Amino acid sequence: MSGRPPRPRSSARPAATPLTATARRIVRLNYGFQLLFNLLWWMPVFYAYQKDAGLSDGQIFGIQSIYYVAFCLFEIPTGLIADRIGTRNCLRAGAVVMTAANLAPVFSASYTGFLVHFLAIAAGRSLTSGAASAYLYDGLRAERCDEHYLKAEGTARALGLAAKVLCWPLVGPLMALAHPAPYVLSAVSAAGSLACAVALPRLAGPPAEAGTSPSGRKGRPSAGKASGTGGRGRSTSLGDARAALRCIASSPWLALVMVQGVAVFTLSRICQVNLFQPILLDHGIAEASHGGILAAMTVAEAVGSARPQWLGRRLTPVAWVSVLSIALAVTLAGITLGGPWTVVVLLCLFAAAAGFAYPVQRKLVNDAVPAHAPRATVLSVESIVDRGVCALAAVAVGAYLSAGRLDALLWHSALATAVLLGVFQLVLRSDVLLRVSDGGPRAAAAREPDGGTVPGTQAAPAPAADPAAPAAPTAADAHRNAGV
Repeated sequence: MSGRPPRPRSSARPAATPLTATARRIVRLNYGFQLLFNLLWWMPVFYAYQKDAGLSDGQIFGIQSIYYVAFCLFEIPTGLIADRIGTRNCLRAGAVVMTAANLAPVFSASYTGFLVHFLAIAAGRSLTSGAASAYLYDGLRAERCDEHYLKAEGTARALGLAAKVLCWPLVGPLMALAHPAPYVLSAVSAAGSLACAVALPRLAGPPAEAGTSPSGRKGRPSAGKASGTGGRGRSTSLGDARAALRCIASSPWLALVMVQGVAVFTLSRICQVNLFQPILLDHGIAEASHGGILAAMTVAEAVGSARPQWLGRRLTPVAWVSVLSIALAVTLAGITLGGPWTVVVLLCLFAAAAGFAYPVQRKLVNDAVPAHAPRATVLSVESIVDRGVCALAAVAVGAYLSAGRLDALLWHSALATAVLLGVFQLVLRSDVLLRVSDGGPRAAAAREPDGGTVPGTQAAPAPAADPAAPAAPTAADAHRNAGV
């Protein structure tokens, strides 16, 4: 009898744990929150809307630079707030602020009104940027369903993008009926996200920590930061900040993964938000088509976000993020060489690459955060780095556009990305990751996904294990857990 012998059960991939009722509720409410909170009806027209209100290019991109700087400043206290009052309460506060922010241009369509609008958006989004991911991650882990995180994160993003596909083409006709309609509808959507946040369940402590203190001693489970309940603990907000910074400083792998994400976030944010309309206008594409083109880009991004598993396992997750970052840079450079239809196709390819990269990068960072670290604060530090780079990029965008050098801006952005990723790969393949305090146990952070060490290095000997303490995750574990 010919044919391949059956694979032993021990080598088969274990089936995913089915979602519990609470986990299913968390996932569904997270879908609703992410969809409504990020449904900004004004996104396809805000540049032209501000131009119609009398703002110059310098004022428009100046506001964008202030927005990114404000986001960085707000991320410092809001990450601490999330770890102190609970991620669930932080999501509710962010939805309230976002609702008010979207109404500001309705009452004052001026430079001051738009500045207040973007400052409030920075506050609202900073309240949820780390808290939303931390709540979902900890919620599924508490229900022993953490293997569903990647799919839940990607599907939430895909559903939000799909909603934009349906809504954004309607912006033009709605504005013809009522000029402020995009901002009013955005406020209504934000109010809907508040309803989802209110309905989110209170979480129990993570299973790994149940009955065990961070030191490994038996005791009552904590209902603090990881649970998202907002319970008070012994540590202070300042202590959480110090713990997050110590975590990043002592974990070279976490720091490297965060730096790698800068290229993806900056390129996608600057292109899809700040440069989208200037690129189309520069190629003679009328404003009436902008909503439809942005919808097509959103479809491409939604497909990528919903199916990160299509990337396969030939490369590690960290390698995939680097490859996708290079793809983003190449499409930006290609925009300078083509006509209108080529530009539209390249923008859609750009969006698809960004869609694939986001959930993979998000899970890489979450997996690299140590179990007992203040997760929301660590994610806020990552967001500060991303927005800080975007603030500098927005200033450069304004200067390039004022000088009429859009093509040069796109080429220079592509080259800067290539240089950043080249340095990243050199560091990843060197022995820098082994040079941590006292050498010692954290040298495991330099391991490759296959369990081997970085080429040209030797793994440091592992210390004697404490049988009472939980095992610290290594970079190899983080790669394997990425599920891509």
